[in-house]
Amino acid sequence: MSLASHLHDAAEEHPMLRETVRALADDKIAPRAAEADETGEFPWDVYKALVAADLHAVHVPEQYGGAGADALAAVIVIEEVARACASSSLIPAVNKLGTVPLLLSASEELKSRYLPPVARGEAMFSYALSEPEAGSDAAAMKTRAVLDGDHYVLDGVKMWITNAGVSEYYTVMAVTDPSAGARGIS
Repeated sequence: MSLASHLHDAAEEHPMLRETVRALADDKIAPRAAEADETGEFPWDVYKALVAADLHAVHVPEQYGGAGADALAAVIVIEEVARACASSSLIPAVNKLGTVPLLLSASEELKSRYLPPVARGEAMFSYALSEPEAGSDAAAMKTRAVLDGDHYVLDGVKMWITNAGVSEYYTVMAVTDPSAGARGIS
């Protein structure tokens, strides 16, 4: 058997995780899904239920206080929450989307500063990519980040930021090297 045939094998814990999330979703999320969609308000009660079950950001590594779940486990959580309420599934999905750039590229100092509050359920991340003229075409991004001493100065407009206004932290994509095209986005 090739290595590729094992890439999508479920870990022993995955079926149990699916059952756990499904039970929580059926009990706490599904009963108020229509209300959440109708009002458009952030579902704080759902967030609190996900935090209480440690399902709000399962991908955060153990060294930062998280569960350290693999990518498939994170997808299972998102999928089962979405089965009950699509908008509520954005809580774990956007927490993952906003923190992955830190996990992949940030210094240890930044990871240690921002990931533990997310793991504890004290903070959320949002991801700011879309712009008025660069929605799905990220390469058309106009927002710039210019190094000024030891920090960057952002200049631009973002929109369609999921969980905007309720997240404490925002991963903002911006052009740092205009000559590099899409590869100049950081």
